[in-house]
Amino acid sequence: MINMGECIFCKIINKEQSADIIYEDNVFVVFKDINPSAPTHLLLVPKKHISSVNDLKPEDKKMIGDLFLLAKKIAAQQGISDGYKLVFNVGKKGGQIVDHIHLHLIGGWK
Repeated sequence: MINMGECIFCKIINKEQSADIIYEDNVFVVFKDINPSAPTHLLLVPKKHISSVNDLKPEDKKMIGDLFLLAKKIAAQQGISDGYKLVFNVGKKGGQIVDHIHLHLIGGWK
């Protein structure tokens, strides 16, 4: 289990680390991936530290639903609502690099 003080996403949320933030509210922060795999590659990150999808609790249900609605909104704002991917990587074996739940919004291909 990672110390939240060492979590890069928690540092971004707490403004201790810079990021190209494109959206923020009381629950989420959205910023550009530093190693994009597409013309648009954003990370939608809950401010609540949850290590992965495997660590979600029943009380996180509304937040996860809101995360998907936010993805739809951001996709429209980015002009990619006609086609994009939403990806959760779960655990190291699933390709998760940062131990803080986040949704990849990927698109923008011509």
